[in-house]
Amino acid sequence: MALAVGLTACSSSGSPSGDKSAAADPKAATGTVTVWLMDDAQKNWPDLVQRVNDEFAAKYPGVNLKLVYQGWADKVGKLDKALADGSAPDVVELGNTETMKYVLSGALAPVDRTTFDNSDSWIKALANTCTYQDKLWCVPYYAGARVAIYNSSAFQQATGSTEFPRTENDLLTALDKISDRNRSDRTFSPLYLPGPYWYAAMSYVAAYGGSIAKFDSSGNWHGTLHDAKSQQGIGHFVDLVRKYNKGDLTQNEQDQYVAMARGHAASFYGNGFEAAGVTAPGTGDPGLKDAVKVATMPGPDGKPLPTFIGGSDLAVTAKSKQLAPATDWIRMFTSSRSEQALADKDILPNNLNQLNPLKNKPTTAAAANAVPDAWFTPLAPGWGAVEKQKIIPDMLTAILKGKPVDQATKDADAAIDQLINNPS
Repeated sequence: MALAVGLTACSSSGSPSGDKSAAADPKAATGTVTVWLMDDAQKNWPDLVQRVNDEFAAKYPGVNLKLVYQGWADKVGKLDKALADGSAPDVVELGNTETMKYVLSGALAPVDRTTFDNSDSWIKALANTCTYQDKLWCVPYYAGARVAIYNSSAFQQATGSTEFPRTENDLLTALDKISDRNRSDRTFSPLYLPGPYWYAAMSYVAAYGGSIAKFDSSGNWHGTLHDAKSQQGIGHFVDLVRKYNKGDLTQNEQDQYVAMARGHAASFYGNGFEAAGVTAPGTGDPGLKDAVKVATMPGPDGKPLPTFIGGSDLAVTAKSKQLAPATDWIRMFTSSRSEQALADKDILPNNLNQLNPLKNKPTTAAAANAVPDAWFTPLAPGWGAVEKQKIIPDMLTAILKGKPVDQATKDADAAIDQLINNPS
């Protein structure tokens, strides 16, 4: 089920690219290639980064590679400033909801799809975030899908089973039993579901057949959160938050794994890699290693809860003076070998060829099988501004503070309509 249709111009094909001007002899290339990677790579796959950098150095011995790690909280602001003052990196990692903003602003250089490994089997929803007007403007890096992450011991103690329920009715029954067993602990959440967690809320919207916004026959996007199906999904999400989250309802999902690591949650809905955070030394509790498991999150319609297709893309900035080596670095970093290194760490690769084996691996099956039916945010010119203004999280927080769903969604649609059709 798709939550919102993409731009009509988003067909996929190869396109002329600046890297076609590559020097005949890479060993004769000089200068510096600056790469901005998100700190997820530094924390979770530094070995892959090092191998690719070594490969790049061997091919381009005269080129200095400058790698800068960025954090999600302030990357966009830094990038906007760097683009404005002419100090932008040659390669930048973009969250897949960020790409269209930079495509439409002319900040990215087109690349040739046919020169990248597995491009014929890239995950479609991920590739669509890089495609506009028959050109490819970035390269899918990895995908993300949300799953149920749970403490199997907590479930067994309350229900007699270590298995996560497959239907929502069964899940609610289990959560009620867990709640009853832990009623003396007012900080314990059977399901830790943060109130402003809009990715989760919109998954319930998708489950009911609703959407964030739609592209109409007049050629404009308009918010659709006030539509009956969307309201139904939002109402369902809010009911779950109010009943099962015993923490601060205004706290976002950024560090939700901490609640489980500290013994305050039996389950939460998150990215598959967050399970590792629960048990990691330093950030979590290694003693929970055997108890923490992942499973498919059941939705309210008897089917799995539709997941947001998250992930990252890699792009060359349009004004880069190092188009050829910069594009080559991306080519190396998204090669079959590199994507397999991610898959071996239970990160969803950018293509179906290497994703398919993960559908049968216990630690990745739930996320890998969720990808084909995943939803994505509207591929609209102003979507970046909608996210930046936190319209949906603020709407959810307002509802949890008592604002009627009908009025809150109407106000959110009005705010979305002001931004979504204007390049951000």
